[in-house]
Amino acid sequence: MFKSLTNKPFWVNLVTAIVIALLILFLFLKMLGWITKHGDYLKVPAVVGMNTNEAVKLLEKQGFEVYIQDSVFTDTAKRGIILKQLPDPNATVKINRTVFLTVNRYVPPMIDMPKLEGQNLSFAIRMLERNHLKLGDTTFKPDFAYGSVLEQHYNGMRIPEKSKVQWGSRIDLVIAGGLENKQMPVPSLIGMTYADAKASLEADGINIGAVIGEGSISDTAAAYIIKQRPERFDEENMLIYIQSGQLMDLWISQIMKTSEADSLSAKKKNNTPKKKEKD
Repeated sequence: MFKSLTNKPFWVNLVTAIVIALLILFLFLKMLGWITKHGDYLKVPAVVGMNTNEAVKLLEKQGFEVYIQDSVFTDTAKRGIILKQLPDPNATVKINRTVFLTVNRYVPPMIDMPKLEGQNLSFAIRMLERNHLKLGDTTFKPDFAYGSVLEQHYNGMRIPEKSKVQWGSRIDLVIAGGLENKQMPVPSLIGMTYADAKASLEADGINIGAVIGEGSISDTAAAYIIKQRPERFDEENMLIYIQSGQLMDLWISQIMKTSEADSLSAKKKNNTPKKKEKD
C-alpha cells in the first residue's frame, strides 16, 4: 500500500491528503453538531404568572435548563408564582438553553420596625407604607403633643424600634389627642395597688409620671400606693383639681404602711372640702 503511494506523483498524494483531511473535518463538524444539537431551536414558553413548580416542569420537559436566580416578595401578586423570566416569552433560543426565573416568595420576609414614636401621624403613616407595613387601630390619649405618636404596638404589645416584624403586618398607634380643658378632682390613690391605680388613672386620661419605690419591690403591680403628687387636698383641706394629660407621681411600697392608712382615714373624716380649682 505504502509502495503504491510512493510510486504516485507528489501532487496526487497531496490532493489525496487534503481530501482525507477535509472529510475528517466534515465528519467531526457533523458529529459536533449532532452532540450539541446545532441548528435545533426552541421557542421559550411564557411562564410568568404560573406556579413555580409547574413552570419548572414545563420548561424542563421542553428541553430547557432552569435556574431560579432571585426570590422576592410582592404582596400584590399571588405567592409562589413566576414574576419574571429571561429569555423573554416566545424568544427563539437553542435547545438546552438556561431559562432564569424570578419567583414571588411564599413567606413574607422579616423587616425592621421603624421608629414612629415622637413623629406626627401623617409622617408615621408614610413611614409604615415605605416599610411595607399597614396602619392598624388608632387610639387617642390625652397629651399636650397633639397629633404625635405616643406608642407603637404590634399584636397588642408595645414594640421598640428595629424589632423584627413580618412584611405587611398591622401596627397599632396611640396618638396624642391634646389636653382637655375639663378639670377633675385629683383622685385619691393611697392604699390602692399600683395595677388598680394605673387603670384608674388611664380611665381618666391622667398619665403616670415618676414611680418611686420604697424598700424592696418584688411585684410592682401588687405594690401599694403610699404617697402621690399632687395630693387630693391642699393644706387648707380644699380639693386640688387636675386635667387629662397631666402627670401624677407615685410612691409605692410592697407593704402598706399603717401611718398612710390612718392619714387617709383621718382625711375622710374631715368636713366636706370646698372646691378649689388649680391654676
